[in-house]
Amino acid sequence: MKLFLTILTVLSSFLANLEQKTLQSDFTITVSEEVNAPLNYPGKITMHGRNFLLTMFGIEAAYDGKTLYMYSGDVDELTLSNPTEQELLEANPFLYAKALVNVCNITERGSSDGKQTIITLTPKDQSIGINRFSLRVRNEDLMPLQVDLKEGKKMTTLRLTKPAFVTTQSKYTIEPESGTYVNDMRL
Repeated sequence: MKLFLTILTVLSSFLANLEQKTLQSDFTITVSEEVNAPLNYPGKITMHGRNFLLTMFGIEAAYDGKTLYMYSGDVDELTLSNPTEQELLEANPFLYAKALVNVCNITERGSSDGKQTIITLTPKDQSIGINRFSLRVRNEDLMPLQVDLKEGKKMTTLRLTKPAFVTTQSKYTIEPESGTYVNDMRL
């Protein structure tokens, strides 16, 4: 029982940290399957709670708690939408981890040097589509370092590069430049 409470304390503390602080980091997403060479995608994220700014694949995305902004410089188009909960979970792995807590078995193990904790969420019902979700957190400050998502033969790894909690206030919107086409899909 004590181990279970410790796990919930580490995971709960980590998720609470993300609600109270602003995380900023460069990252690389690596997608690999058993038969293909891994693909790497660099990006940058700033997030606070559910709100985020994300740059990846030449796309800028932002979510302010209500509106999802997607800007593509290639076509100079800004799309505004009210995202579904599922779309937000797909865009933000930390929100996804929070959603998985109630439907997963949770285990924890320390790294060999004792400086990190690996929290693994394994679905109680495999029909939700994933095999496992693992989160590596630095113990000193509960800083997220890596997320691994195993889905069948596919493994997706998110590695944060020099993540930091920052005190600067971010604006979680994207303002269109003059001449940018705005595609407003909000209801």
